[in-house]
Amino acid sequence: MAKKKTTSERSMLPTVVAEAVNQPITETIEKNFMPYAMSVIVSRAIPDIDGFKPAHRKLLYTMYKMGLLTGGKVKSATVVGETMKLNPHGDQAIYATLVRLTRANEALLHPFIDSKGSFGKHYSSDMDYAAPRYTECKLDKICHEIFDGIDKDAVDLVDNYDNTKKEPTLLPTAFPNILVSPNLGVAVGMACSICSFNLGEICDGTIQLLKNPKFDTERLLDIIRAPDFPSGGNLIYDREKYREIFETGHGSVRVRARYTYDKDANCIDVLQIPYSTTIEAIIKKITQLIKEGKLKEITDVRDEIDLNGFKLTIDLRRGTDPDKLMTKLYKMTPLEDSFECNFNILVNGTPQLLGVRQILNEWIAFRVGCVRREIQYELSKKKEKLHLLLGLGKILLDIDKAIKIVRETAKEADVVPNLMTGFGIDRIQAEYIAEIKLRYLNREYIINRIKEIESLQKEIAELELTAGSDTRLKSRIAAQLKEIKQKYGKPRQTQLIGAEDIEVFDEDDMVENYNVKLIFTREGYFKKITLLSLRGNDEQKLKEGDFVLSSIDATNTDEILVFSDQAQVYKARVCDFEPVKASQLGDYLPAKLGFDENERAIALMKLEADYAKSGSALIFFANGKGIRIPISAYETKANRRKLTAAYSSACEPAGIVFVGDDDKDVLLVADNGKVMIIDSSLVPEKATRTSQGVTMMGLKGSAKLIFVSDLVDRYAKNGKRYRKNKLPSTGTVIDPEDRKLLPESVAEYVGG
Repeated sequence: MAKKKTTSERSMLPTVVAEAVNQPITETIEKNFMPYAMSVIVSRAIPDIDGFKPAHRKLLYTMYKMGLLTGGKVKSATVVGETMKLNPHGDQAIYATLVRLTRANEALLHPFIDSKGSFGKHYSSDMDYAAPRYTECKLDKICHEIFDGIDKDAVDLVDNYDNTKKEPTLLPTAFPNILVSPNLGVAVGMACSICSFNLGEICDGTIQLLKNPKFDTERLLDIIRAPDFPSGGNLIYDREKYREIFETGHGSVRVRARYTYDKDANCIDVLQIPYSTTIEAIIKKITQLIKEGKLKEITDVRDEIDLNGFKLTIDLRRGTDPDKLMTKLYKMTPLEDSFECNFNILVNGTPQLLGVRQILNEWIAFRVGCVRREIQYELSKKKEKLHLLLGLGKILLDIDKAIKIVRETAKEADVVPNLMTGFGIDRIQAEYIAEIKLRYLNREYIINRIKEIESLQKEIAELELTAGSDTRLKSRIAAQLKEIKQKYGKPRQTQLIGAEDIEVFDEDDMVENYNVKLIFTREGYFKKITLLSLRGNDEQKLKEGDFVLSSIDATNTDEILVFSDQAQVYKARVCDFEPVKASQLGDYLPAKLGFDENERAIALMKLEADYAKSGSALIFFANGKGIRIPISAYETKANRRKLTAAYSSACEPAGIVFVGDDDKDVLLVADNGKVMIIDSSLVPEKATRTSQGVTMMGLKGSAKLIFVSDLVDRYAKNGKRYRKNKLPSTGTVIDPEDRKLLPESVAEYVGG
């Protein structure tokens, strides 16, 4: 046990600790946490308008400065080592970034790095990439458009982390890479999840916005149709949901796998999967469902990825419909998955959630600035050259004079000043003339150079007009986009399918249908017995004291309603239960259906296809009251498995009888030995399920109604004696012979 510090020991604690103890939490967050949070948002996790995070930008710029845009491939380890001069993170983090940008990894529609070697696959979590000493890389051709203008002052350059090199704050991408390359990132308090779009569609949409910033949104939606993922698949297209993403930058799209069926091998070959999942996740889920007995149609599933690309093979049992099975797999496995869109990007260093149109407008503003800076750079260079040539033109008037000035000048330092004085030129022009080789001091050379003056003046005038006009700048950008689309555009990888064309999974389609006998007992046991199993053996095994309440003819695809003694109804499918033999006890419904504690099953019925045709439930209570409730009252819009307040809970239920269009006789037995038989038409229907009903049997004292059945002939041979046509009635004393016909567990509570 630690010894408690004395007062003198506590006084020796560092001053910093003492100050920290007294520092308000708001001040701690402001001084310590907020700088960290902003650093993660701005410098790590959220992409900028150029479509790159800092780690991507530093890596690609390093490769550009290494000459890998035009040269041959080099070892990845070399690239990683050079990148560490800009990126303060470790080599593993840098290499992981490099891997995702490669062609071999297949994570991007338009990879930025041409690669050689094993770089893994984005659709496989187990397929790891090789060490950087084995792999090679260089910049892909599309990087010409990424770095276009970077050497012409298109973007700002800043010092790296140790002030030894310069690096760009952004890359002057000549196309909206922010929407062409997918990007995921988790920052502090925010995240981004940007899906990729087709390059050709993005270029076309951007060109329209360049021509007309108020271009109609509906027409723009027709151009930029939907996200386009590198992994392909089929996107379930819902225009309204896509409009939400387009306008707000937030929403989700659902993508399902694409497959073919090999009839000879009786197997399904999945060739494309959703971008947001992996082959291992799909196989794991399918294997789990097979073990749980929910995918009996599948005999094997395996990974068959090879040099030809992605392939997941599913072997089928004979007779399985592949299309219906895939519909089931889409619902139960990641073969159909959603991509959650969250278009958080940095604009001028500030994170913003933007829609597609807003992002394109921000990119246009960024690109206009880049192109204007390029033009200003070109203008500066051309004006410098023009200035030199104008000075050279003055020498043309008297070359001999220039030579004489140089020859007669005593000191080298006086050559430039003397030329300035002799020809009326400035120092820059004089320096240029003084540096011309003697062999070029001839009339032909000077005249040829001076001829450039006129063309330079025209070019400068044109560039000045362009730099001063947003319309001209946008036209130039639009022309670049058109050229980029022609060079790098390719057909959509992800195909669009209408939501209305999707085949909805119907469990009935996948369930084998056959005739069965349903047995329900007083103790709550349920049996599904096939007719073949029942043939020649209809003796049911029951627990001691238990007896059969219902014996129903049904099919394996039917639905059932189970009523409990706590005024609740549970819905289930017959196919949810395994077939059993008559010699088995069957399933205990409270456990199978997840009843509440101490809740018992008291009645079971088979539903018709239409609730309205399923008839009514006659519910009788221990106090002698009864009520008729239409089964249609238990129909719900959602596929709910449990419905509360199914009937009144004011009194304990004695029994439930189900009737259809035709009325039937119902036997009521009380524990005071009184019995009566009534026609079901006498039980009134109430508007609300929780109504307490009307009195059917008049009971005195502590007497209770304990048994209800529509099997009148089985339990009452002398039925006329007990029939009552006017209610309420106190009933008739049970005949001793009829008492013997009652189930033992009921008869023992019946007086007489």
